[in-house]
Amino acid sequence: MANAIRSAKSGGDWTDNELIAYNITVASSWPHDFFYDPNASLDDIDPAILTSPAGATDLNISDIAAEYLGYLDLAAKASQESFLDDFAAETLKLLGYNERGTTVSTRYTIPLTICGEANRTAQTDVCLIHHPTFILLALVKALGNRTDAEAQVIAVAIAAFQFNNRKRKEHGLDPLDAMTIPAITMTGTRPSFFLVPVTLGLSNAVITGQYPAIQTEVLQCATALTHEQRANTGMEDIEYRKLALKHFLAFKTLAKSHWAHILEDV
Repeated sequence: MANAIRSAKSGGDWTDNELIAYNITVASSWPHDFFYDPNASLDDIDPAILTSPAGATDLNISDIAAEYLGYLDLAAKASQESFLDDFAAETLKLLGYNERGTTVSTRYTIPLTICGEANRTAQTDVCLIHHPTFILLALVKALGNRTDAEAQVIAVAIAAFQFNNRKRKEHGLDPLDAMTIPAITMTGTRPSFFLVPVTLGLSNAVITGQYPAIQTEVLQCATALTHEQRANTGMEDIEYRKLALKHFLAFKTLAKSHWAHILEDV
């Protein structure tokens, strides 16, 4: 809405009100429409990760499997926020998101210019950084009072657009008019995947605190089993874990197709 209140909020303070204020909508998508292949193969993953309970320490499983299942067990109990960050980061590493030249980082702070204020920030819980410092993917978790993870990860994507274009200029490259930033939210150990199309028009509207004439539609795909499953089922459930890992792998393929544009001429 053009008359919605817009203020210089950091990304961690964004709510659905900011999405309305900047003409951003979120559209849910089915996995078979969202991913190139939602049934990505799990053949390259240690079978113990797919079949063992969270926290398993059986001496017959590999050290890699035992370590990952330990991270999962801590995240499922979520007595510390850092456990969820660690588990999300380890999941990206397990599935090869950190290809050569990229690094999985936790708690990375991205500058955000909003409503004329250049000293605001957008905080990631986990992100993927391509050297020399381009933000390829952002992850934000929902925990405690962070009930607006969807709005906050979109704020992070807008900050990443601004940041990446500054980096392109620093390296003598032309800024891009648009980038689709792949993003993830984690509610406990339940991932949802997003494609956030950020344009120069949207970024400028945020920078100047104005209502953009063109609506931005963000695509979102949740990871859910059948309706018979409990709504709060997470990756501690073995069947859900297999589905979530397939979606993480499918998202990596989808995300890479968008990274190619972000890294154009790099």
